[in-house]
Amino acid sequence: MKIPLFKIFWDDEDIKAVNEVVRRGMYWTEGPTSKEFEKKLAGYIGTKYAVVFNSGTSALHAAVLAHNIKEGDETIVPSFTFIATANALLFAGARPVFADIESKTFGLDPEDVKKKITDKVKAIIPVHYGGSPCLIRDLKEIAEDYNLILIEDAAESFGAKIKDNKAGSFGDSAMLSFCQNKVITTGDGGAVVTDLREIYEKLKLIRSHGRLEDNGYFSSWKHMDYVTLGYNYRMSDITAALGIAQLEKIDKIIKMRRKNAEYMDSMLSKIRDISPPKPPHDYFHVYQMYTVRVEGEQKTRDDLAKYLAEKGIMTKVYFHPVHLTYFYKNELNYDCELPVTEEISKQVLTLPMYPSLTAEEMDYIVEETKAFFSTSGR
Repeated sequence: MKIPLFKIFWDDEDIKAVNEVVRRGMYWTEGPTSKEFEKKLAGYIGTKYAVVFNSGTSALHAAVLAHNIKEGDETIVPSFTFIATANALLFAGARPVFADIESKTFGLDPEDVKKKITDKVKAIIPVHYGGSPCLIRDLKEIAEDYNLILIEDAAESFGAKIKDNKAGSFGDSAMLSFCQNKVITTGDGGAVVTDLREIYEKLKLIRSHGRLEDNGYFSSWKHMDYVTLGYNYRMSDITAALGIAQLEKIDKIIKMRRKNAEYMDSMLSKIRDISPPKPPHDYFHVYQMYTVRVEGEQKTRDDLAKYLAEKGIMTKVYFHPVHLTYFYKNELNYDCELPVTEEISKQVLTLPMYPSLTAEEMDYIVEETKAFFSTSGR
């Protein structure tokens, strides 16, 4: 592809940070760098605690377990999301209940969420889609009214905020992802942030085999007991060092993304058949993804994606609904009525977006998008 969907933003500081951990010759995992990254993450989001993991999926699974969501419990989630949001519940033996989304932020529709609440529902896991907060204030109010746990899936919206409150600071806990296409990245990795001490302590047990640790396992001669079932979900110090270096550039990265998104908005808004993202007025969008709606039938969207690919421009559909995947539909027998989810999923197309995207590249994306509609007769 001439223009990929994303490029990782890195510099010599990233290399230096990783080299320092490697050169110290010890504590490549369970070392001081992971703890430093956790402290910095909690400070950035505005929570008391953070626990880092080897992936966002591991982090969400751990959050579900830490909140004691288990077999027989149900949790409301969107179907318009990456499949891990729902799968994390299956890992714990719980059942995902899909609610519809709204068209402002592509997040859970609070009104439909209320319709899906039953005695079996224990939690809500909303997704902050593509770099924008969802209607999290309304969902938080619902969670409080119905005494439900609120776990934010903020995998795609690190740094996004409503006024001065960052995505990840509204719920009982929140999952972050540092996969390679995210706003900051460690290649892969994740975290859970929370203000709850009990959840924080549980997360540490779940992350490391259920082992009760006073100090790091590799830095103490003392026996450490295993008090619960846990997993090997730890993040290495090498990875954490990269996370710290990336976090130090976060304001610069977000500023570059927002500048590029503003440029794309100004040009794409002139194309009748394309609707650029439009966050609510008090929302701070970080554009981890730049997703537009292509008006008309799904075929138009699919034809545009194919046309752009032929011109060397990578695009992707985020997301095809989870409830329509083979596994959920045929193996788990889900049969849902989610009209807004299904309509939007047929129209969305994520275009290239990354900090180093140039004006020339954006001009090319827009010119070829215009060319598609003019040559197709639409």
